[in-house]
Amino acid sequence: MQLVRQKEKRTKNPYRSGAVVLVALLGAALACGCGQDPPAPNHHAHQGAAGGDSRAAAGPAPQAAPVGALLAYAEHLKRRQAQRVAVARKWGLAAVPLVAPAPPAEKPRITSRAGFEVDDGDELPQVFTTVPTKERIVFLTIDDGAEKDPELLRMMDELKIPYSAFLSDFLASEDYGYFAAMQKRGVTLNNHTLTHPYLPGLSYAQQKKEICGQQDRMEKHFGKRPVLFRPPYGNYNRDTLVIAKSCGIRAVPLWAEEAFPDHMDWREWDRDLHPGDIILTHFQGREQWKGTMADMVRTVMKVITGKGYAVARLEDYV
Repeated sequence: MQLVRQKEKRTKNPYRSGAVVLVALLGAALACGCGQDPPAPNHHAHQGAAGGDSRAAAGPAPQAAPVGALLAYAEHLKRRQAQRVAVARKWGLAAVPLVAPAPPAEKPRITSRAGFEVDDGDELPQVFTTVPTKERIVFLTIDDGAEKDPELLRMMDELKIPYSAFLSDFLASEDYGYFAAMQKRGVTLNNHTLTHPYLPGLSYAQQKKEICGQQDRMEKHFGKRPVLFRPPYGNYNRDTLVIAKSCGIRAVPLWAEEAFPDHMDWREWDRDLHPGDIILTHFQGREQWKGTMADMVRTVMKVITGKGYAVARLEDYV
């Protein structure tokens, strides 16, 4: 008789068995980088719209309903992960890109990297190569605008890899429509000067034309004045930062690593990624590289994913 009661006790809790299945599926999905799906079903959805609890009137909710919702959610996660695997394989990635955590409610305070600062008595834009964060995330940035490969737009859109563009007008002006299409996909377009000169070698007036002139040009063609600026070659002086601030620039992100289709260049002594690192690459193709933009993405994502990092959106942190 005691055995019968134990069996009955076990079978009266279908919610527990459903939860076990969900935990297993969630664990498998999250281990594969499946994060940021829609929220799990709300088990208290039967509460009144005015905030009152209808459980007293309706009686205890049946256990079978939440189990069904949980299992449906788990099945959704399985399907979503299968889709991510299929897309990764389509684009030649051996591993599915990891999904970045939700951005912080407040952006971190950024200061200039030691050795990169200038006199900041006027609260000039900060110059940095890494965003302060403990999350295993990095940021992908693409400069100039020479190569306008439509495959890149499709690839990054389907893989859901965020990136930021820093445009020089003498290259972007060949096809503003390409970068407008990029902007519609959620990519932020930032300032990289009109003609990509060595800024410290220019007069104050010449630098202002290059930086503020590009602000005007980008507002005209893309509807927004950028707040991020990257000086060509990473070179700048105090005039550069004073001018950048005067025409709306708030920060000057440089880079900690650079990606190519066949290798990575490392600026740090340990030749490794670090939380918050900014990665530089360029809009270039076979004429400049040993490969395509898609080849570059495959190379950099192999490194990023292989080291356990996800790509986050720079503008969510800066």
